[in-house]
Amino acid sequence: MAERSDDDRKRIRDEFHEAVTMAPAELERWLETDESREVGQKDGGGESTGHASGRRIVELLRTKVADLSEADHDHMEKVAGYVARHRAQRPSGDVEHSRWRYSLMNWGHDPLG
Repeated sequence: MAERSDDDRKRIRDEFHEAVTMAPAELERWLETDESREVGQKDGGGESTGHASGRRIVELLRTKVADLSEADHDHMEKVAGYVARHRAQRPSGDVEHSRWRYSLMNWGHDPLG
């Protein structure tokens, strides 16, 4: 894959920061909860894809822009896309204690926040 332009990297970062509404410390606390660990598609090791992504998101939020790699931008783009797709699937009714909300929170987005 060709290296992205500065404009593309900025667009990806902007979309990532729009999608990720939780602060790093808030996301870290959430990832420690049973609710966080119980949702999402599990890989072979027992951790869900979203939970692993949440840990990476915390790292990305704490990384200086100049230190972000192409792989970091790839993950930021993946996060923004996941949040957009998942938000579009919002179930009806109260979502406060829903698996839908908990899954989004693993990806750094609290739809109630």
